[in-house]
Amino acid sequence: MELSERATILTPSLTLSIDSKAKAMKAEGLDVCGFGAGEPDFDTPAHIKAAAQAAIEMGFTKYTPSSGTPELRQAIADKFKADNGLDYKPSQVIVSNGAKHSCYNAILATCQPGDEVIIPSPYWLSYPEMVRLAGADPVFVQTKEANGWKMTADEMQDAMTPRTKLVIINSPGNPTGAVYTRAELQAIVEVCADEEILILSDEIYEKLTYDGAEHVSVASLPGAANLTITINGFSKAYSMTGWRLGYLGAPEPIAKAIDAIQSHSTSNPCSFAQKGALAALKGDQQPVADMRDEFDMRRNYMVNRLAAINGVSVVKPQGAFYVLVNIGKLGLSSSNFADRLLSKHQVAVVPGVAFGNDATVRLSYATSLDVIKKGLDRFEEFCKTL
Repeated sequence: MELSERATILTPSLTLSIDSKAKAMKAEGLDVCGFGAGEPDFDTPAHIKAAAQAAIEMGFTKYTPSSGTPELRQAIADKFKADNGLDYKPSQVIVSNGAKHSCYNAILATCQPGDEVIIPSPYWLSYPEMVRLAGADPVFVQTKEANGWKMTADEMQDAMTPRTKLVIINSPGNPTGAVYTRAELQAIVEVCADEEILILSDEIYEKLTYDGAEHVSVASLPGAANLTITINGFSKAYSMTGWRLGYLGAPEPIAKAIDAIQSHSTSNPCSFAQKGALAALKGDQQPVADMRDEFDMRRNYMVNRLAAINGVSVVKPQGAFYVLVNIGKLGLSSSNFADRLLSKHQVAVVPGVAFGNDATVRLSYATSLDVIKKGLDRFEEFCKTL
């Protein structure tokens, strides 16, 4: 049986592969410390769950408009205005089956064969695969540890060609935890405005910033609104990963195109999950703050421990819940390092090759402090043997 070319060019997700292997080892009774998770280890806040449960009891279990209920789209537009300074009308807001789905919809609506998409590396591993599925070509800009793993405007210009259609910015970022400053983003916007290059701004980790770092929505910057597709969702801030609800705000023509794509691919987001999302936006925000404070404590502990290990280096992340560890001096590829660490010391990390940098591994601190302490003891012991 012959598969389509688009199916054969895809690389399976290494993060999911590592997570599956770690879970299988746990099922065998092994004491595995998992640092691979890309989801908060907190439960969804009670008031959000209650809203979805009430919606089910009320029979709110049928189709909704393809781009989400009017009340949720209005609430998201209000959120964009209040939190981000963005003037999106509800008609410019599309609710989807997760922020990943929003990213994919945006790329499908704007990119085609012959186009190039600039992606700073290390990158979230799904970006290049989405670009390839759209028939376009990813162009990677290798960022530097010394610059906090952030792409500069000059580096972007060096990567541009007449085929450049889109650039992807993820701030706060996965896997680096990097947060771009207002000035850094403005410089990139000016380059894009000169060449009419679109910007996909993935802001899913916006609520998780530390040390006073400011989250800046790209579309709020001068010259950016008509070029930018703003991606966000409920998974990270509200610990709703399994609910599969994301959203975007976009210029009207792009939003209409995405609405059409979604109407023919997934129909609509889950009806009762949208009621939970409405409660998330309008309800008590204290659980978000409490989770962020807990992540901040874990982040400080993890970074301090890692910084004291010979042979590795880290940039202290200002956002998200990941630490990218440079293991380049230890003489192993990231996959070899991760495989040996898991098999010999029962510690699961994600090899950096999945993110475009084979000299790194990613550790998530979306797990308990006890697991972090135990896992870092083993991590340090393993590094000493290399």
